[in-house]
Amino acid sequence: MKKNNFKNYTRRLFLKYAIIPIVVVFLLFSIFIIILLDIKVIFETREAATNLENEVITIYDEYVKQIDEMVNLPELQNVLKNKTKHHLVYEAFYQFNNQAELRSIFHLIDAEGVFLVSTSPRKEEHDRYILNDLIPRMNGGEQSIYIDFERSEFDNGLATVWNFGKPIYDGKTIIGYIVFQLLEEGLQEIIFNEKSDIVVMTDEFDYVIVTTNRVTLGLMNKFIPSNLKRNSLEIKDRPYYMNKKELSNGAFTIYVLNDKRNDPIILFTGIFFIIIMGILIYLLLIKMAERMSNRTVKSIDKLMVAVNKLQQGDMKAYVSIHTGDEFEILATQYNEMLDSLNELIDKNEELSEVRKTTEMKLLQSKFNPHFLFNVLETLRNMMFVDKEKAQEMIYSLSRILRYSVDDYEEEVLFENDLNHILDYLVLHKYRFGDRLMYAIDLDNEVRSAYVPKLILQPIIENAIKYGYKHSMNLSIVIRGKIKGDQLEFTIVDNGGGIEKERYNKIIEVLKNSSHDNVNELGIGLTSTNRRLKLQYGDEYGLTLLNEPNKGLTVTIKLPLITSK
Repeated sequence: MKKNNFKNYTRRLFLKYAIIPIVVVFLLFSIFIIILLDIKVIFETREAATNLENEVITIYDEYVKQIDEMVNLPELQNVLKNKTKHHLVYEAFYQFNNQAELRSIFHLIDAEGVFLVSTSPRKEEHDRYILNDLIPRMNGGEQSIYIDFERSEFDNGLATVWNFGKPIYDGKTIIGYIVFQLLEEGLQEIIFNEKSDIVVMTDEFDYVIVTTNRVTLGLMNKFIPSNLKRNSLEIKDRPYYMNKKELSNGAFTIYVLNDKRNDPIILFTGIFFIIIMGILIYLLLIKMAERMSNRTVKSIDKLMVAVNKLQQGDMKAYVSIHTGDEFEILATQYNEMLDSLNELIDKNEELSEVRKTTEMKLLQSKFNPHFLFNVLETLRNMMFVDKEKAQEMIYSLSRILRYSVDDYEEEVLFENDLNHILDYLVLHKYRFGDRLMYAIDLDNEVRSAYVPKLILQPIIENAIKYGYKHSMNLSIVIRGKIKGDQLEFTIVDNGGGIEKERYNKIIEVLKNSSHDNVNELGIGLTSTNRRLKLQYGDEYGLTLLNEPNKGLTVTIKLPLITSK
C-alpha cells in the first residue's frame, strides 16, 4: 500500500511540474534565437569587413611594391631612353600580373606623352584621360606613387576603376610615367565573394567605385550613410548593420552592410518547432511518469535486499540498477563502497603477508652468511692491522644486529634509521677501503621525520651488491628533501646501471606491482615499492633513472610524517 502511494505521488508530482520547464525552455529559446541572429549579423558583418580590408590592403601593398620594382628595372629605363627591347618590359609585367591577386592593365609613357608599352587596345578617350588628367597629377615634384579612382571602359569589354601611377626620373628629370589600371571585374569578384548583403567601396569624395547593390547609389553616384545610429541605418526602409573601414589614410572606404531584420521564416519555424516539441514531450512525460514510478519502487526494493545481505556478512551483495537516475547513482556508489571494502580487506591481508615476507627477507639479508663472513673476515684482518678500528667494526656490527632484530616498531625516526645506514656503510668502507665512497645530504627536517623501518636498506644493499660487478670503484650519494607534504629520498650510484632487459622488466613490475609479481625480481626494489604503495597509497613508491654503463638513480617518495 505504501509503494502504491509513493508511486502515485511521484507520478502526480512529475506531471504537475513538467509544464514549467517546457514553458521556460520555449521562452528562453525564442529569446536566444533572436539574440543569436543579431549577434550572427554583427559578427558576419565585422568579419566580412576585416576580410575585405585585408584583401584590399594586400592588393595595395602588392602594387606599390611592384611599381617601385618596375621603376628601377634596367629594361624599362632602356625602353625610355633607346625605345628598344619593349618585350622585356612586357615579360616583367605579365610575370607579375599572372601572380597578382587583382589583375590590371599596364602603360609605359615617355615624357612627350608617347605610349611605349600598353597591354590593352588603345582608345582616344582613355588616352586623353591619362595624358590630360592622370599624368599632370603625378607631376607634383615628388617621386611618390599617385592613386585615384576613375572608371575607364575599353573596347574589349574590360573596365578599370583603380589607378596607380608614378613618374620615372633620370636624376631630377622626368623621363616617363608608369601606370597600372586595376580591372573592375576582379574587384567585383572579391567583394561578391564575401558573405554579406551589400558591399560598397567609395573614394575620398564618397563616389562609389564598386558596389554589389545599386540601391546604395545616391545623387551623382555617391554613397553617404545617413541617420546612422550605433552602426545601424536604413536603406529603402530596410534596417542594416554597417561596418566601415577606411584605408590608405582615407583615400578610399569600404562599407559592409547586412540586413538586421531577422528572417521571419526562420524565427517562426523555430517557435513552431518548440511548440510541437513541447506537446510531444509532455505526452511522452505522461508515459515516462508511469514507468518512472514503477522503476523507482523496483530500485528501492533492490537496494533494500542488497543492504540486508550486506548486514548478514555477504561481501558479494552487489546491486544492479540501470535506470539512468539517482537510484542508479546510488547503486553505483553502493557497489563502489563494497568494492572499496573488499579491496581494503584484500590490501590488509596482502600488506600483512608482504610485511611478513619483508621481515623474513630483511632478517635473512641482515644475517646473510656472506655479509657476516665478509665482515668477520675483514674484522679478522683488521685485528692484526689496527685494533682500534677492529673495535669500531665490532661496535658497528653489534648495533646493526641489534637494530635488525628489534622489530617492535614499524615506523621509526629517520635519525635512527640513518645511524643504522651509517653503520652499514662503515662496515663496507672497512672492507672496500678507498674503492667505496659515499656522501649523505639531508635537509635538517628530514632527520625528525618518521619512515618505515629499514626503508633505504634494500636500495643501498643492491647498489653495493651489483655496483662492483661493473666497476672497481663505487660512489653512493644519499639525499633527503622535503617537498610540500612529501618526503623524498634519492640514492645515486655510479655502478654501471642495470641491463636494458632487466631494467624494462623491473619498470613493468613497478608499474603493475602486486603481491604475485613482487618476488619475481627479488625483495630489493619491487618489494620496497609495493610495501610503500600498500601502506600509503599509489601516489607513493619508487621511480628509477637508469644510465647504462654509468649508474642508477632511485627516488623514493613518502608522505611527510612528523609525529606518531
